[in-house]
Amino acid sequence: MKINPTNKPYLNPYQKQMQNQPMKQSNQQSDKVEISNKAKAMQESNTIEKARQDHVQSIKQQVQDGEYDVDLKKTAEKLLEFYHR
Repeated sequence: MKINPTNKPYLNPYQKQMQNQPMKQSNQQSDKVEISNKAKAMQESNTIEKARQDHVQSIKQQVQDGEYDVDLKKTAEKLLEFYHR
């Protein structure tokens, strides 16, 4: 009795399926992002960055003067919240 192998290297069972699929169109429109004029103005103005720098500077000064008080309970709650996700 002779057994014929079915795994012939020249036989591709998906060839018909690949031929029936339509070719992808290369001229598809890509995604675009538009930034509003208000957002552009906010990026150009340094008011947010200036406010952040002032806040950081005030905290640094409080730490140097020994006046910065850490709420240990709030810190512990945030740590638990972070690690119990």
